[in-house]
Amino acid sequence: MDTGIFSDEEQILERQGENEGDFSWEPDSVLMWERLVKLIFFILERSLALNMVRASRQSLVNMVSVLVQWLGIASVWAAMAVGAEYMKYKDPSQPVGVRVEDLLMRMTLEEKIGQMVQIDRTVATADVMRDYYIGSLLSGGGSTPLPGATAADWVNMVNKFQKGSLSTRLGIPMIYGIDAVHGHNNVVNATIFPHNIGLGATMQVNLSDVYPFRFPTLIYQVYILMRMTVGSHHCTQKLFPDVMGLIVSQVCRDPRWGQCYESYSEDPKIVREMTEIILGLQGEIPSGSSKGVPYVGGKNKVVACAKHFVGDGGTTKGINEDNTLTDMHSLLSIHMPAYGDSIIKGVSTIMVSYSSWNGEKMHAHRNLITGFLKGTLKFKGFVISDWEGIDRITSPPHSNYTYSVQASVLAGIDMVMIPLKYTEFIDDLTYLVKSNFVPMDRIDDAVRRILLVKFISGLFENPLADLSLVNEVGNQVHRELAREAVRKSLVLLKNGKNAEDPLLPLSKKVPKILVAGSHADNLGYQCGGWTINWQGFSGNNYTSGTTIYGAIVSTVEKGTEVVYRENPDSVYVKSGDFSYGIVVVGEHPYTESAGDSLTLTMADPGPDVINNVCGAVKCVVIVISGRPIVIEPYISFIDALVAAWLPGSEGQGVTDVLFGDFDFTGNLSRTWFKTVDQLPMNVGDPHYDPLFPFGFGLTTKSVVER
Repeated sequence: MDTGIFSDEEQILERQGENEGDFSWEPDSVLMWERLVKLIFFILERSLALNMVRASRQSLVNMVSVLVQWLGIASVWAAMAVGAEYMKYKDPSQPVGVRVEDLLMRMTLEEKIGQMVQIDRTVATADVMRDYYIGSLLSGGGSTPLPGATAADWVNMVNKFQKGSLSTRLGIPMIYGIDAVHGHNNVVNATIFPHNIGLGATMQVNLSDVYPFRFPTLIYQVYILMRMTVGSHHCTQKLFPDVMGLIVSQVCRDPRWGQCYESYSEDPKIVREMTEIILGLQGEIPSGSSKGVPYVGGKNKVVACAKHFVGDGGTTKGINEDNTLTDMHSLLSIHMPAYGDSIIKGVSTIMVSYSSWNGEKMHAHRNLITGFLKGTLKFKGFVISDWEGIDRITSPPHSNYTYSVQASVLAGIDMVMIPLKYTEFIDDLTYLVKSNFVPMDRIDDAVRRILLVKFISGLFENPLADLSLVNEVGNQVHRELAREAVRKSLVLLKNGKNAEDPLLPLSKKVPKILVAGSHADNLGYQCGGWTINWQGFSGNNYTSGTTIYGAIVSTVEKGTEVVYRENPDSVYVKSGDFSYGIVVVGEHPYTESAGDSLTLTMADPGPDVINNVCGAVKCVVIVISGRPIVIEPYISFIDALVAAWLPGSEGQGVTDVLFGDFDFTGNLSRTWFKTVDQLPMNVGDPHYDPLFPFGFGLTTKSVVER
């Protein structure tokens, strides 16, 4: 019986697993054609052999007919191959490098430039994401889907934009950035953790230059939970103003700077140790992995961003976005080390600082971005600008935008946080490339880095957020960990007017307590900037949490009367028959330049409240601030003094140590000055004469058996 050509074809396909060298149907568009041609010639050869054997029974016409049939089949297969082209970049089994290069070679200039663009959600639509091939979106401080948006609202918003990106020709997903500085702080009812200055104070430090860190596990856990909360909305990039916008690698050397609370310490050793949080955000790097290559370990991890590169904590008089005057040795020994550690730990993105180094804007500093960061430190992730950062290369900002685009991209910035006028950036960069002012290999390098992070983070396989984690936002586990972080961050600076008569821990069982001060019952003041809104808020109506006053009421014995007066006069205090007073004062919320201060005074009526209360009854003063502030003029009136920094939403962490349920264990990660005339003053300086030195912190013994 004549087996026929189709049975030969079936045998070939059945054998492909056994004889891959002969007839493997390689699913690559180029190799597919090569294998197809080989297959056609093989079939022709077999057909000719069959027909020669049967020459006595078949005519030449029949043989030709067979050949024509097979040519027709081959043409159908060719058409099918074109219609179902295999793309390596879509295959997760391919090495990441192969996927990156396969996708890059398919992209047009327009698509590449689109990947370098980050815009704010306020100017985005699904159509914009599709038509301009936008690589990234962000929510700046307070930029939310709608007022009072729930976690589900965030998920739905992100997915709407993402579907626009996925509808493009190549289906490249966008990456979403958010300033998760101390929790998912844009989201109503999310747990708000202490700001970084408080987390830095959880570290045990001594002045022998040996740093035995007591609570690295706590900080690691904090950032795991922050990652879980942010990951629930699939915000896969943290623009941690952060070393969690972010990862904040900045070292604040002058508390007059409005971003000082975003820094863990004045000491680079503490800041370096805190880069462990990268592993909490991105996941533990597997053993044997290459050092310095971005790593994100699964769809529930997030991309971390270290910021701000480099030296922004050392500007003159602490003026935000100003000039850091220092030599290379100081830059490398104080401000640079945490970036090296971040890169070793697999950080995926690094954000450039608004500031200048010795007069040269960081956003245009090719020697430091391309030469040192990418060259010497071998950073393989992508470099992102700050909000309108490239505009500020010129003075006034945006006065020569085409130049700013050219200077920043040539300096080595890969993704630009535009964030509003994106068509202007796209048009200018397109012109610069087509006119040979910006070489194509610089564009390819930028896009290659962006794609690398997107592939490594699993964004291509899991581009859409789901609702499975939205109920994790603000849950009790998160709040308990934040409460622990609060109590371990508090620093006891004074306890009693003499060592033999300590005031703390306070008794829970007394007849009557006075609670006073503008910060005692104000959740917004307690949380500080970067909370719900960019500059924070005042009051208790914008998110959930426990104020310090609320925590006091729930902690004391039922028979104890707690009276709250924001600003009592001395007559009222003296006549109130109070057992003791708790005064909570400090700074109002601020962020960045709005927080720059040459005086560092507490907000009114704080000084009057201290004088009126502490002049009449025994008192403990709790300072809510993002940095050390002027306190020396009042210190003699105060029985006990606590630096609570910006503790966040869980005020019960304050009462945990205030009433002796736990010990005070925090230590100053910043020097507390006597007067602002001493500034800048950091540990190790020759003129070092602080009110409370770096590393200082009194302890207490808890009254609870454990």
